[in-house]
Amino acid sequence: MGQIRLDEVSKSFGDVKVIHPLDLEIADGEFVVFVGPSGCGKSTLLRLIAGLEDVTAGRIEIDGADATAVPPAKRRLAMVFQSYALYPHMSVRKNIAFPLRMAGLSKDEQMRKVEEAARVLNLTEYLDRRPRQLSGGQRQRVAIGRAIVRDPTAFLFDEPLSNLDAALRVNMRLEISELHQSLATTMVYVTHDQVEAMTMAEKIVVLQEGVIEQVGSPMELYGAPRNRFVAGFIGSPTMNFVNGAEAARHGAHSIGIRPEHLTISTTEGAWQGTVGVAEHLGSDTFLYVHLADGQRTLTVRAGGEYGASHGDTVYLTPDPAKIHRFDAAGLRLE
Repeated sequence: MGQIRLDEVSKSFGDVKVIHPLDLEIADGEFVVFVGPSGCGKSTLLRLIAGLEDVTAGRIEIDGADATAVPPAKRRLAMVFQSYALYPHMSVRKNIAFPLRMAGLSKDEQMRKVEEAARVLNLTEYLDRRPRQLSGGQRQRVAIGRAIVRDPTAFLFDEPLSNLDAALRVNMRLEISELHQSLATTMVYVTHDQVEAMTMAEKIVVLQEGVIEQVGSPMELYGAPRNRFVAGFIGSPTMNFVNGAEAARHGAHSIGIRPEHLTISTTEGAWQGTVGVAEHLGSDTFLYVHLADGQRTLTVRAGGEYGASHGDTVYLTPDPAKIHRFDAAGLRLE
């Protein structure tokens, strides 16, 4: 079991309210990602679940039992931090076995659990090495292995890939997702990277200034953002926004259109503009087009072989079925 429920949970540091009262349910076996800009409260929320911070008000339930005042060690949660926090003088085997030794398990049971975790994480051949002999990705797998052997109710990940380079981040993203599939254990994952959120999560929780802006599947948030903040935060490149008379024609204070929902032409279209920068990425080309009014720059996603250069005149037309409309408060209009 790995159900987690937050009921009117809030957190303040003195007079500063970091987490405003919020409700959230995480189902058993679910992969949930907390995402938002720096300072939005996502790591604090994770630490409240872990018991590393005391709630100011509200109730936290784990598997139906009140865990609000339960100490971290008794919540049966395993946390993986951004820093690997490995013991440099210990082998990989001893690092993974450390929590089992602290729990008083027999050496045979320790060995069985360590070897099983190493098999799952492809660490078997590294068990006798020290952390300094491993790559960053391997060290992070050791930290995950130390969590696995505890057989937790849920795993809590606090930006675990932040210290890795771009290629390793992609590999570890895949490895953690595959690990979730094989273990079928609840995972709660914090990141500021919306690409990680979109590619890993079954459910995304978008936070801003301690408030949950929207909860839903990646495609729900991408296709039907509740407000302009979510619309602009989810998606890479970000959504284009247009205000003024053009938005008014659609009965909105502002409209949004994603880069892939703009048609580009060299002869005609709704908006005329000039290509500023063209980023050729192989499979895609991203064009940054300065519109003729001089007030807006729109990002357009074109095919990888699209031949545009700086200074070219182009015409853009939004797909009317893909326009997102927002009111003056930034809320989505249906």
